[in-house]
Amino acid sequence: MSNAPKNQEGQAIWSQDKEHFIHPYTDYATFKEEGSHVISEGSGNYLTDADGNRYLDTIAGLWCTNIGHGRTEMADAIAEQVMKMEYCNPFGHSTNEPGSVLAAKLAELAPGDLNHVFYTCGGSTANDAAIRLVHFYNNQRGKPNKKKIISRMDAYHGSTYIAANLTGIHGTKYSFDRIADEWVEHISPANMYRRPVGAEDLSEDAFCDFLVAEFENRILQLGPDNVAAFIAEPVMGAGGVLVAPKGYHRRMRDICTQYDMLYIADEVVTAFGRLGHWFASEAVYDCVPDIIVSAKGISSGYIPLGAAIISSKVYDVISQPQCEGGLLSMGFTYSGHPVACAAALKNIEIIEREKLNENVQALTPYFYELANGLMDISVVGDVRGSHFMMAIEFVTDRRDKVSFPAEADISNRIYQHCLARGMIIRPLGNQIVLSPPLTLTQDDVERLFTVLRESILAAWNDINEAGLLE
Repeated sequence: MSNAPKNQEGQAIWSQDKEHFIHPYTDYATFKEEGSHVISEGSGNYLTDADGNRYLDTIAGLWCTNIGHGRTEMADAIAEQVMKMEYCNPFGHSTNEPGSVLAAKLAELAPGDLNHVFYTCGGSTANDAAIRLVHFYNNQRGKPNKKKIISRMDAYHGSTYIAANLTGIHGTKYSFDRIADEWVEHISPANMYRRPVGAEDLSEDAFCDFLVAEFENRILQLGPDNVAAFIAEPVMGAGGVLVAPKGYHRRMRDICTQYDMLYIADEVVTAFGRLGHWFASEAVYDCVPDIIVSAKGISSGYIPLGAAIISSKVYDVISQPQCEGGLLSMGFTYSGHPVACAAALKNIEIIEREKLNENVQALTPYFYELANGLMDISVVGDVRGSHFMMAIEFVTDRRDKVSFPAEADISNRIYQHCLARGMIIRPLGNQIVLSPPLTLTQDDVERLFTVLRESILAAWNDINEAGLLE
């Protein structure tokens, strides 16, 4: 089925896109025929396509448009900074005002002694920068063998070469070369719904014990003198919105401290209100990391920006000259870009002024009440998440948690039915993901789950009529 718009101008854009734009995560089995759904406008919690169809955006672009679309004051702040000074060289001892003010604001908002900011252009590059700084940190303190990074299966940390190898999702690696296999390790995800062999029937506390013991055993297997850091999302996003058992992050952090390892919290998704707080690590999970990686909601997607926020413990080591004339020789042309930093400052101002963290906290009980109501549909196997991060997983058999076969294409069918009813969700295998703007209202929540219920039932009916499970 073609996604070509009906009007001539939209068709021209659709054709240009199909012929020239290489999209992230493109499915080339269908793209060359279908092309892209052309989105032309955004306002508030809604998007409008090239044919004028309006959609409730329940995924905030891609976990990022936290303040909603089309904010005039964001456009004004960006334009004002462009006219004042669009760019200056950030290298060495040259700076710009928005970058400096934002760094101080991030230090104020971040937990513990995370007081120093290394800017990048997005989450992947911020994760890469964090790992490079961890290695430099250990070199600087005379521990050059301490290089191994422990990540988790089903984790998502980005698409640059190192970040892609930190990522633990098998489907992102088909036919791509791998690097850093000698120092990137993966352990079990904190998946409460689909647990590893041997942990299927454990209580939540016992499952936490299982995961922590696996982590410590891997460190001992590799040798503590060789292991530099553990990297983890507070809630695993693209891996299925996986919420760890209670106490997990604090205990994993304690293990890192015990073995002289750094704890890196990948808060690219969870920071700036997605879990109802500026940062989730301490506020939600009682864990103060050594490094927090952020992007997405830092500017609500209005302009690309990423940041690795570093503790004083790490900064005090990496800020020492390593040799005569030695420099901290890493950075980007656009590190601390003044326009991006001005946008981030305005974004933070809006979140504070409109009390959007509080809005998320207030709406969360109702959000999950309606979501859990979907469990009366037999194919809904699990509803999980935290605050404004949610996944709904679909199964053909709840008792044995049997996934739908690929040919049933359950999540994409639901996605298409939602589109027909004026709503955008994110299909992800046998799951759908919801991550709405923080500006969602109670009426939006009601509409969201009304449309979703109708769409799940319609997709299930399509599958039955097509005999895809026989």
